[in-house]
Amino acid sequence: MGQVITIGLNGLTVAALYFLVASGLTLIFGMMRVVNLAHGAFYLLGGYVAFSVMDSTDSWGLGLAVALLTVGLLGVLMHQVLLRAIEQEDMRVALVTIGVSLVLADQMLVQYGGVAYSIAPPEALRGGVDIGVADIVYPRYRIFVLVLAVAVGLALWLFMSRTRFGMIIRAGVDDRDMVAATGINVRAVFAVVFFVGSALAGLAGAVGGGAFSLAPGTDVEYLLYSLIVVIVGGMGSVAGAAIGALLVGLVSQFALGYLPAMASVMTFALMIVVLAVRPQGLMGRPA
Repeated sequence: MGQVITIGLNGLTVAALYFLVASGLTLIFGMMRVVNLAHGAFYLLGGYVAFSVMDSTDSWGLGLAVALLTVGLLGVLMHQVLLRAIEQEDMRVALVTIGVSLVLADQMLVQYGGVAYSIAPPEALRGGVDIGVADIVYPRYRIFVLVLAVAVGLALWLFMSRTRFGMIIRAGVDDRDMVAATGINVRAVFAVVFFVGSALAGLAGAVGGGAFSLAPGTDVEYLLYSLIVVIVGGMGSVAGAAIGALLVGLVSQFALGYLPAMASVMTFALMIVVLAVRPQGLMGRPA
């Protein structure tokens, strides 16, 4: 029982990190229909930026803030300079963002080398918490990641469904010409969306660096899992991203615990089953 509960908690906290990454991707990919394959590189860059800032200033909060702003601004720059003129051409966008990902990965390898880094959490988030079941003491930092993901998810849902700006974003996705005809600058709105989506990847990297290591190859791993989460949950749905992350996190961790040789197969099998039953994803809208 203790092992099952521990694996379940691991699944929840891994799902929380997947959601932080995938929530940004579902805004960009699902709502703007921009295939941003540099999203994994943004995750790793956010982790490295946070590590450098924390190493220089001993401020964990400042590291998170700088990582969020840096990656968010880089995302906007990429969108406005490289993607704006071709954002309706999926293949060209995919190739350009792959190129950006490769350039970022190469520069991060030059700057930080091939070794793994880890971000030390603040004193208040260190140690363990006795959850009161089966004598399990669970890392306090992982619980923080879970709480943060829930808070981010609620904030995004309220922003998209209860604010005027969120309604403009959803309307702009469905019919940008009609929204532009009302005098709203759709380009500026989508630039904000790209900033928020990219900043969430940077935040996830900064937070994830305290729970897991930052190393070359992590960018590809998190890009892959975030794509699976978005596909399973349904493009453009924050609630779908949360459900998809939960399923992927639990399936991957229980598979690692009981069928380690089949862990990757089980994760992809989940995606295949969902697509076979509901091609638009669990919470996605029919095309």
